[in-house]
Amino acid sequence: MTPYLPNAAFRHPRGWMMAMDWSDLLFMHWRVPAESLRRLIPPGLDLDLFEGEAWIGVVPFRMSGVRPRFLPGLPGLSAFPELNVRTYVVHGGAPGVWFFSLDAANRLAVRVARRFFHLPYFDADMEIGLSGGEYHYSSRRTHYGAADADFEARYAPFGPVYRAASGSLDDWLTARYCFYAADDQGRLFRSEVHHKPWRLRAARARILRNTMTAPMGLKLPDEEPLLHFSEKTEVVGWLPQRII
Repeated sequence: MTPYLPNAAFRHPRGWMMAMDWSDLLFMHWRVPAESLRRLIPPGLDLDLFEGEAWIGVVPFRMSGVRPRFLPGLPGLSAFPELNVRTYVVHGGAPGVWFFSLDAANRLAVRVARRFFHLPYFDADMEIGLSGGEYHYSSRRTHYGAADADFEARYAPFGPVYRAASGSLDDWLTARYCFYAADDQGRLFRSEVHHKPWRLRAARARILRNTMTAPMGLKLPDEEPLLHFSEKTEVVGWLPQRII
């Protein structure tokens, strides 16, 4: 089997199908018992651990410039807030992201992602604003038939921009270059993404409401999350490939 080399094979990426920018992104991570997540991961994937510990993330950000290859973004369809709940898995030596949910304020994007990428996207009413150097982000799930899930926080970056050291927890949590998904028949897929290494900053946040993990039956720890902020990252992605 060819060893998996994140990003190394994509220094000059070809064949990508989608491009987008991820902006004003806040990584919020909590350490959780591995068994609380392992039961939620489908067969065929292994829960990825850092020094024996599992992590779950809630990540608010803003999508922009979303467009298929060779086409421009469409006004009103290519920019919207998004919020995902995630953990980390591995298959065949390829570490990646497993999304428990992705909420977005764009009905078309939700349906395209559910249909072609097999991702658990949900409609939501969302707002993101910036005042006095502080972001105000709110989301309320409105997807028909879906469990309620709400989020509201104020956050701001501080300190210098840095790149996480290879092998560090910061790097392990953020440097993921593929994601996994399963369809209704339980078949597993992997989608590759490419971007330059994250330009991170420290951050502070006031979480006013967060029920994003309630539909999973998971209560987040009372401890403060580990926070990282990134102003903007340009991304390209490939269509999913079936692995199982």
